[in-house]
Amino acid sequence: MDLRSYARHDLPAALVVFLVALPLCLGIALASGAPLFSGIVAGVIGGVVIGFLSGSSLSVSGPAAGLITIVSAGIATLQSYEAFLFALVLAGVFQVALGFAKGGNIGHFFPVSVIKGMLAAIGLTLILKQIPHALGRDTDFEGDESFEQPDGQNTFTEIAEAIQHPTVGAILVCLLTLAIIYGWERPALKRFAFFTRVPGALVAVLAGSVFNVLLTSVATRWAISDVSHFVSLPSTRTDSLSAFLVFPDFSVWRNPDVYVIALTLALVASLETLLSIEASDKLDPFKRHTPLNRELRAQGVGNVVSGLIGGLPLTSVIVRSSANIGAGARSKASAITHGFILLAAVIAIPHFLELIPKAALAAVLFSVGYKLTKPSLFMEMRQKGNSQLVPFIVTVVAILFTDLLIGVVIGILVALFYILRTNFQRAVVLVSTDHSYLVKFTRDVTFLNKASLRHIFNSIPNDSRVIIDGKQANFIDQDIQELLRDFSEAAINRNITVETTHINNLDWKLPRSL
Repeated sequence: MDLRSYARHDLPAALVVFLVALPLCLGIALASGAPLFSGIVAGVIGGVVIGFLSGSSLSVSGPAAGLITIVSAGIATLQSYEAFLFALVLAGVFQVALGFAKGGNIGHFFPVSVIKGMLAAIGLTLILKQIPHALGRDTDFEGDESFEQPDGQNTFTEIAEAIQHPTVGAILVCLLTLAIIYGWERPALKRFAFFTRVPGALVAVLAGSVFNVLLTSVATRWAISDVSHFVSLPSTRTDSLSAFLVFPDFSVWRNPDVYVIALTLALVASLETLLSIEASDKLDPFKRHTPLNRELRAQGVGNVVSGLIGGLPLTSVIVRSSANIGAGARSKASAITHGFILLAAVIAIPHFLELIPKAALAAVLFSVGYKLTKPSLFMEMRQKGNSQLVPFIVTVVAILFTDLLIGVVIGILVALFYILRTNFQRAVVLVSTDHSYLVKFTRDVTFLNKASLRHIFNSIPNDSRVIIDGKQANFIDQDIQELLRDFSEAAINRNITVETTHINNLDWKLPRSL
């Protein structure tokens, strides 16, 4: 490892990822109904274990908001967190097997427009979800990505509620933190080594925390006082860290629900990982490609380890990954280091961490969200035409109003429609000169091409000569043959001469053929 590059790029990035990961790990554990420390355990394993095994240079793994519903339902079904952990161990085994079976190859089939739409949607979701925290309202847990919230609100009603009941201290802390993050990136400051080696987000969060402490002394009525607005950690006052670890209950192996939950976890976690990896590779400034089957195996091992010592399920997570990339990480050393920092900080300085206002962390996530959804991205997609723009916009809107997986599936369906339509249109080409028309099949034609071919035939005027060329089509299915026959029969009444060339697999002859 290049120590100079590590100190300049990966270590600062690891500190930024730590700031992003800490509240997300705790918030997702809380929302899942799991022990609070399980989120920290998962965060550490996602960084250290998966970081070592993964072939990705920049992605970061940890507990994912997209699995909250499965986790909470699994715990309720199996009636204990220990029983759920056994299902998680099995899910990890399934993922390893999926990796060896080359199931990761499915990740190569995600359309680019959908991946970019997913990134933009996550950026917008981050911004929208952090507005209440920036205003001092913290009823929704950190890391929630769904439109409908557990508290009965949704993304927009929560913002409206927060606007009606703002906290002055939270707004001031957020503005100060944002100003430092923004100012830190100015070219004039980047000329100095200090500003290139020390992450602005870390300095900004520290400044925001110190600022609120000062407010409690000089302007009490403005200071943030509600404990729910600060990072809340599980107590670590114990002689042994093992007291916080929870172990799986292997006695539930006879329960069939365990295997259903395990398989569901494995499939959903794998899909989220593949999506995140594809998105991370798109953001990688060095354009490196992650071996997807190796990634599934790494995720599987990570979930086995997490299940064995009481952690939450893990996936590659785009929010942490994009924060890592945005902070300038160059290698997987950043992800690994953030895992060690997370563990050390929770054990060694929990009281200092609990002084961090969520408004300061909201400013960091505002910055991450903006980098994912810059206006230039929307302009770029617009310039590429409707076949790229429409799936992109649909993916963005669908994710904003549902959740990540549902939104991506909707986006893929729309992208598939455009892909199929383009292929159908290009499979049959019409060329005309005067009253002569050439209908050319550029590839195999099936019933899927009937609509476009019928439209072409209907557009040919009476008293014309038509040549149908099938040289490049190795296969013409029965539906297309039927359409050719119908057209040739109708052509007699329209005084259209129909000829064919290089069409040898018809089970009948056109009335007029070469």
